[in-house]
Amino acid sequence: MEKKLPKEGLAIIHLAGKAHDTNKISDSEVYFKINRDLTIELFNTFLQSNVRDFIYFSSVKAVADKVDKFLDENIAGNPQTPYGKSKLEAEQYLLKQLLPEGKRLFIIRPCMIHGPGNKGNLNLLYKVVEKGIPWFLAKFHNDRSFLSIDNLSFLLERMINDQQISSGIYNFADDETLSTNELVELISKGLGKKYDYCSFQFF
Repeated sequence: MEKKLPKEGLAIIHLAGKAHDTNKISDSEVYFKINRDLTIELFNTFLQSNVRDFIYFSSVKAVADKVDKFLDENIAGNPQTPYGKSKLEAEQYLLKQLLPEGKRLFIIRPCMIHGPGNKGNLNLLYKVVEKGIPWFLAKFHNDRSFLSIDNLSFLLERMINDQQISSGIYNFADDETLSTNELVELISKGLGKKYDYCSFQFF
């Protein structure tokens, strides 16, 4: 089937991709065919169109699987998984291409996104608290960045409509970090459950 893009438009927001394979049954090459090769194909079509902006949703996993301190846009990528490597190779191709005048490229590396209908680890944590299972890792403190779907939508709209924002890589996150313990407490309060922080410290 012939692929068609609008002759004119503000932006292509490329969200499609193969995410983590929790069952570990996927061939690693599948990640590269979807996350790298199809992204390249779409971007090359964008270059030939009259669409102004290309917004590629990459991942923090494109540069790091674990973060000890602070992750900014200038860190050298060192992914260890096929998912992260395929995302990074897509980024590298996009960044090497010469953009025609008037076009922009945005590579977005969002952290964990939260909002209605959220899936993944946040949803699993919610179920743990909902069932009243004690949080057995309360002894350990961590700080994590999150991104609300509302903030993500605001940032995308701002980038598309503000011509002063230049092409580049952007890490998206809410202003404040949260520890997992704080998340457990917030979820408990939202569910109207009593939260006894000390009772969760089993170690």
